[in-house]
Amino acid sequence: MNVLIVEDERTLARELSMFLHNHGFACTVARTAAEARWQLADTPFDFVLLDLGLPDDDGLQVLAEAKENELAAAVIILTARGAVQDRIGGLELGADDYLAKPFSLPELLARMHAITRRRFGLVKPLVTCGAFVLDLQARRLLYQNTEVSLSVKEFDILSYLVLNKNRVLTRLQLTEHVWGHLADSGFDSNFIDAHIKNLRKKLGAHAETEWLETVRGVGYKVRL
Repeated sequence: MNVLIVEDERTLARELSMFLHNHGFACTVARTAAEARWQLADTPFDFVLLDLGLPDDDGLQVLAEAKENELAAAVIILTARGAVQDRIGGLELGADDYLAKPFSLPELLARMHAITRRRFGLVKPLVTCGAFVLDLQARRLLYQNTEVSLSVKEFDILSYLVLNKNRVLTRLQLTEHVWGHLADSGFDSNFIDAHIKNLRKKLGAHAETEWLETVRGVGYKVRL
């Protein structure tokens, strides 16, 4: 998933980016409100981690403007402000959660997983795909309790399709949400096709994959 980290403290921004990258997220960092506005206008993110104390504007103003522009991303406010009114203000503007600094990175990850489950209507992080079970939290694909070896990006593509089950995703959508801004360096639909081909080969060695559909001329869909 594609995450925008809006944080002017360089050390924390780097720690967040490295931690989330190691857990399968594509991360972009904005250190000012102006950068955040530009990124939000340019890229469809899945999560926004938003600091309120930005050097050039209040993070709540950035959130308010983004919501007016129909921001679809989940928003978690990260701030040193302890006032209850700040927390209430962020939640009333549409933030999904709030963490006061300093916070635990594993707790942040757990809250992101919980928000993802709620947004996609999942009670548990386990999703059955034909004869397979996808564990979104542990980042594992199982066949009869045996793990199927997938690359990081193969898992990312499959999990994003599963989260958007029964919905057609274009190759560009998959690229943006799995690779983030790397898509800007030169979009090539064959790149996604190659990963889907490898996925089908690995899964097909265990069971049929009719639920992973190609929508000709558009993209791919997981039918569950």
